[in-house]
Amino acid sequence: MEAKNHTGISQFLLLGLSDDLELQPLLFGLFLSMYLVTVLGNLLIILATSTDAHLHSPMYFFLSKLSFVDICLISTIVPKMLMNIHAQTKDISYIECLTQVYFFIIFLGMDNFLLTVMAYDRFVAICHPLNYTIIMNPQLCSVLVLVSWIIMFWVSLIHILLLQQLKFSIGTEVPHFFCELAQVLKVASSDTLINNIFLYVVTTLLGVFPVSGILFSYSQIMSSLMKMSSIASKCKAFSTCGSHLCVVCLFCGTGLGVYLSSSENHFSQGRKVASVMYTVVTPMLNPFIYSLRNKDVKGALGRLLSRAASETCYMVAENHTGVSQFLLLGLSDDPMLQPLLFALFLSMYLVTVLGNLLIVLATSTDSHLHTPMYFFLSNLSFIDICLTSSTIPKMLVNIQTQNQGISYVECLTQVYFFNIFLGMDNFLLTVMAYDRFVAICHPLNYTVIMSPRLCGLLVLMSWIIMFWVSLIHILLMKELTFSIGTEIPHFFCELTEMLKVASSDSLINNIFLYAVTALLGVFPVFGILFSYFHIVSSLLRMSSSMSRYKAFSTCGSHLCVVSLFYGTGFAVHLSSSVTHSSQSSKIASVMYTVVTPMLNPFIYSLRNKDVKGALGRLLSRAVFSP
Repeated sequence: MEAKNHTGISQFLLLGLSDDLELQPLLFGLFLSMYLVTVLGNLLIILATSTDAHLHSPMYFFLSKLSFVDICLISTIVPKMLMNIHAQTKDISYIECLTQVYFFIIFLGMDNFLLTVMAYDRFVAICHPLNYTIIMNPQLCSVLVLVSWIIMFWVSLIHILLLQQLKFSIGTEVPHFFCELAQVLKVASSDTLINNIFLYVVTTLLGVFPVSGILFSYSQIMSSLMKMSSIASKCKAFSTCGSHLCVVCLFCGTGLGVYLSSSENHFSQGRKVASVMYTVVTPMLNPFIYSLRNKDVKGALGRLLSRAASETCYMVAENHTGVSQFLLLGLSDDPMLQPLLFALFLSMYLVTVLGNLLIVLATSTDSHLHTPMYFFLSNLSFIDICLTSSTIPKMLVNIQTQNQGISYVECLTQVYFFNIFLGMDNFLLTVMAYDRFVAICHPLNYTVIMSPRLCGLLVLMSWIIMFWVSLIHILLMKELTFSIGTEIPHFFCELTEMLKVASSDSLINNIFLYAVTALLGVFPVFGILFSYFHIVSSLLRMSSSMSRYKAFSTCGSHLCVVSLFYGTGFAVHLSSSVTHSSQSSKIASVMYTVVTPMLNPFIYSLRNKDVKGALGRLLSRAVFSP
């Protein structure tokens, strides 16, 4: 049925907000920030309204639903946009596009309905205050929300069924940053008359009637306010509507902007900007509008954060029997060596950050390096910056202040992020080995197999796995108890050292640690060995020595990094198993946590002509650009 509906097309091309390559990092950072702020802000509103007894009223019931819908609305479009920018691709599959249209219509319609219902709630509260609790009873509130969901479910489903009857040309471009229904209809190659009729009818019904409902509610509210004799009473009554009015104006104003820009011409940059306003900016601003203009919400958020802080402090105190900090013994107790260690590690940290940052910039700005191999390299460089940043800055601060203390929370945070970034290093080196295997053993199918979508998916899956693995480690660690003044014989909070100094039984922690190390250590190593076994086999079958050298030269840098990373990791394991804690274990840890991330940029730049050329062009642009 899918092939019939769109004449063999498997994907569309989302043109995005801009084709300018130099703007892509800025757009990625901007939209990622707005997305995170939106999710966090609306999540706080939901938590505040659901946990605070003062906000258990119809007004805040609808507000919590609006915040949930706003999270869903922005999550239907921004993550895909971020993935496309990061993977430097514009593709979206036919199924993904239909799914995006379906959920976007549902959540946009729900926003519309909820704002109307909230206007009605304010009308009843101000115009019929004595009957407010009777009229706006919990049953009616739930029914209003449920009916809204049901209506939008069927409306969106009919849109999708009609959309499936259309045909699209291969390579169809959607001039937007997401699959908006109106734009998808414009690029269809078959007749869209029925679709447009249904779209206009639905827009009229679900647009005009809610707006009329809001206007009616506020006209009645204004009439009631005019009848009040006291100015204080007027201000108090109308202040409960201020936040809602701001959101309504922002939502309907930007929606009207989209409609006007759409009717003005086939497509305009103004429409994209207006779409950003009501799909991204409005959901982001809603929590601020309701918290800054509403004393009840501000008070609830304050109480929520206070409870979270006090509960965290209680859990911390409970989990480690009163200890507020650990002592990191560092690399040496000799006071004479501390200035030397400070200068040495500061230099290595700065070189690591600068070197890897140059690799990230070179691979992202140079079109010659827009390939899977360098996509993974840029991710590896970013991870290396994060890995060293999770340990070295704290070490430098301790040396500078002549203090060995690290708080319990700081220590858990360090363990959490260190595990994530170390695991990501492990996964990326494995994925890079697979990339070289496909490039050498299946060169004709390389671009098909190592598609941008697969590359993005491999990195995303690595992040998800390490997030959960590290989180489980932390949750298990919180069950352990530690003595006051516990000393950690290391220069950072390493998980194995933490388990050794715990005063309670750490059997479950060790079992999970060994199981995870076996799975996430052995399997990636086997994956790398498997890849290089097939690479060597393919090289031996080549008749020309020049071809062998040229093919294997692309693996040289990766092999050096793999040897350095796993060699030092293996040394840590051996030194840890020989003695409880030794100086050799610390030195080996320095190698894979500091030295390896520092050397990676040099290995990849000195042994790779493409990277050297890209770095040269990057520095030339930096020097000669006005």
